[in-house]
Amino acid sequence: MAAIEIDRAAVTERLDRVDDPELDRSIVDLQYVEAVRIDGSVVRIELVLPTAWCSPVFAWMMADGAREEVEDLRGVEECTVELTDHMHAEEVNRGVNEGLRFEKVFDDADGGIEAVRRSLDEKARMARQYDAIAALTRADVRPEQIVSLRRTDLSLGDERALVSLADGGLVVPVPAEPLAAYVEKAETVGLVTEPTDRLFATADDEPIPVGGFERVQHRARLAKTNISGQGGICAELHEARNGVTIEEDE
Repeated sequence: MAAIEIDRAAVTERLDRVDDPELDRSIVDLQYVEAVRIDGSVVRIELVLPTAWCSPVFAWMMADGAREEVEDLRGVEECTVELTDHMHAEEVNRGVNEGLRFEKVFDDADGGIEAVRRSLDEKARMARQYDAIAALTRADVRPEQIVSLRRTDLSLGDERALVSLADGGLVVPVPAEPLAAYVEKAETVGLVTEPTDRLFATADDEPIPVGGFERVQHRARLAKTNISGQGGICAELHEARNGVTIEEDE
């Protein structure tokens, strides 16, 4: 049987699924992917981060995510990831490529990596929830309607999402992107898994009371502002250190 030729674009598409967990943005968009080398069925990925002291937990998540995504690609027998110019590059590269647990390599780690991942995913969910609810508000959907929405009330298209409002039988069109991005993260954290699940929630995964709508949206805006601010700092550091210019996230 002839070997399957690995397409570089397919590798990039896989890497685009891997986010910087702190910034909730693709490592491809952030230009962390320094090089992709394909040798038959073996792929080698080189990553460079904005600073040499970026959190080893975050570096591990990105390197491990890159390896897993590319190794799931048809025709790839092995993917190795090399984190370069990082103070913990040796530990991260060895652990990720040997399939070790983070706690095994960093024996002084305080808690498991999954707890950190969950916390960052929840923060990203709240930031995306802010954008999704803002889009609904601009479409004149009222707070009491927003907090009662279920997944089954939302139909996602390529450019437009349709929101069914139970109290009036109306269907409201809204831009799809912020709703689709939110649903993706809400599914990741397990908040939305069934059609009847409530679409939006507080930071503690509780239903949003109508009286607390503004307070929850304020907290979501703070999460978005924090991620955006950190992203701006990382972009400046990345440009100064590595000579790349990152387009501002919308």
